[in-house]
Amino acid sequence: MIIETLSMGTLEVREDQVFHFAKGIPGFDEEADFALVALEESPFWVLQSVKERGHSFLLADPFTFYPSYEFELPDDEAEELGIESDVVVRCIVTLKEQVEASTINLLAPIIFNPSGLTGKQIVIHRTSYHTKHSLLQEQLVTDGKDGG
Repeated sequence: MIIETLSMGTLEVREDQVFHFAKGIPGFDEEADFALVALEESPFWVLQSVKERGHSFLLADPFTFYPSYEFELPDDEAEELGIESDVVVRCIVTLKEQVEASTINLLAPIIFNPSGLTGKQIVIHRTSYHTKHSLLQEQLVTDGKDGG
């Protein structure tokens, strides 16, 4: 499938890269199908609408930036997504002009079922996570401890 993007031009994506979001993504309810595109040699992905070239999100693997990140996926959410075993978790990143000011949304991860090609952004309840964690904060702390 060929899709048009604003940031990456024309892309060819495989069918196993296109995920269906039954309820869209909050704020983009009318968009149901998104391609998940890995950015080579980086911990980032782009979630690109297959219909609207201007609708895309930068995603990251939260466990890369916050190794202690954890939450319980509610049974009803897992059932809605048809998750039986495999699950992929990504979080939306907001890039800032100064990279060290960039943030990651740990409160509302996007959950993917790679075998069923379904996805959904969920909100974690009863947690200390929020929408604007520093993207590099935990890595800087960890690096500082290792360096002495």
